[in-house]
Amino acid sequence: TFHRERVENFHFNFSLENQIHKEGEYIRDRFIDIEMKSVRFEDSLFEECHFEDIWSTDTVFKNCTIRSTLFYNTDLWEEKFIDCRMENTTFEHNKQGCHLEMVEENDVLIYLVSFLGSLAVLPGNIISALFVEKIGRVKIIGGSMLISAGCSFFLFLSFSQSAIIALQCMFCAVSAAAWNGIEVVTVELYPTSKRATAFGVLNALCKLAAILGSSIFASFVGITKAIPILLSFTALVCGGLVALRLPDTRQKILQ
Repeated sequence: TFHRERVENFHFNFSLENQIHKEGEYIRDRFIDIEMKSVRFEDSLFEECHFEDIWSTDTVFKNCTIRSTLFYNTDLWEEKFIDCRMENTTFEHNKQGCHLEMVEENDVLIYLVSFLGSLAVLPGNIISALFVEKIGRVKIIGGSMLISAGCSFFLFLSFSQSAIIALQCMFCAVSAAAWNGIEVVTVELYPTSKRATAFGVLNALCKLAAILGSSIFASFVGITKAIPILLSFTALVCGGLVALRLPDTRQKILQ
């Protein structure tokens, strides 16, 4: 903790970590090409300072006065300045993209969402195993993909965190049934001599689709959520309709 420090004409070229600065004065200082990790400025004055190429994590400015200061190519966005007074302050070329604050509460949420998504696959597997024979493989695949498309589309109407997590869990549960159906159809549709090749092609296509999906979505998610949602919805609807054209393999003797 630093209290009432006064720093003039200093070049900060080293990272700042786990610090609290209270009632400090920073006059004509330069913060260039550094990382600020868990840094808090409270009731401080920044005058004629220069911030450039800054990466920050869990860093905030609270009740500070910032005068004639330039922020260039930083991720110090508006929400990181709490009750601050800005006078002749300029922000240029702010860093773009999704930013993740590494705070404990967010870590717990990330693992919780991942855990719930994985746990939701279990009832999907159980339901598909119980009904794949009664409903049929083709209907399981097509219906599951169409319901998954609906889960993607309803993200447009979801503005709360809990609703998005619920849709994710539902998507994981329903899509698991489609995967199970595809694997059963693949086994029953191809003879043993070709079955391993069929699974290999299926897995290769899945990996390729995952790479393309991540690349495409990453380029659009910072611009608008509409394009990734519509692409997912369209792909799932098309896949579900095509799946309904597959031959029914029930009661078929394996070769």
